Amino acid sequence: MAKKGRLEFVKMKQAGEQVAWVTAYDFPTAQFVESAGMDMILVGDSLGMIVLGYQGTIPVTMEDCIRHCQAVRRGAPNTFCVGDMPFLSYQISDEDAVRNAGRFLKEADMDCVKLEGGRRVITRIKAIVDAGILVIGHIGLTPQSSGPLGGFKAQGRDAASARDLIEDALEIEKAGAFALLLEAVPPELTQFLAKKLTIPVYSIGAGGPCDGQLLICGDMLGYFQAFTPKFVKKYANVAEIEINAFKEYVSDVKTGKFPTDDHVYHILKGKEDEFYAMLKEYE
Repeated sequence: MAKKGRLEFVKMKQAGEQVAWVTAYDFPTAQFVESAGMDMILVGDSLGMIVLGYQGTIPVTMEDCIRHCQAVRRGAPNTFCVGDMPFLSYQISDEDAVRNAGRFLKEADMDCVKLEGGRRVITRIKAIVDAGILVIGHIGLTPQSSGPLGGFKAQGRDAASARDLIEDALEIEKAGAFALLLEAVPPELTQFLAKKLTIPVYSIGAGGPCDGQLLICGDMLGYFQAFTPKFVKKYANVAEIEINAFKEYVSDVKTGKFPTDDHVYHILKGKEDEFYAMLKEYE
């Protein structure tokens, strides 16, 4: 299949066609996602929790993100891939933001970067865009700022906080971002922004009335066990399948059911006498 680009995503919004995207962090998952016909992949800093076992996304480094982006690109060469900019990769300065955004393209062949925040990171978004790099904005529940937000809580549920998000969204579009991701905000606000903005507006836990949906692969596949957000639909229970497989393997090893003769490589035919004679030299 042909890889979609910015123009295709804008046309999909104009035509009312939903974009389906999901996170991936490794080569095999990226292969499966591309085979399924996904429109877009996010190599999210959620890899900190899903893959590396951190309590949140804060410890994730640029090196972590680049390495996982490289693996995903190898697995999904024909899918639009987004690199997620980790904490402190863009907050310090515009120059730092451009340098790190560029690494996602130069070192990992990503098509776009995503960064969290609204008006407080507008100069970062504009600088990255001016450097010729596609940017997706991300507002609402922004995990890197979960501390100031009071935890992993839905945002924009009253008029005052919704107004802040609308102002953020308008500034993000004005700064040149090619799309906007809304996380854990009311669907009423999502619908308003999807109609108000000319750029695509995507949802992760922000309801259906917009231009597309994103889910975390570990959540939808059921292999991230720490917690499952309310907005997730589980499409599989990979954890149960894997645990049962490991249990069966343990049992087979303990009882001698594995390995069988089908699982071994015997001495070459016609070489048996020579082989056993060699063994006798060491008796």
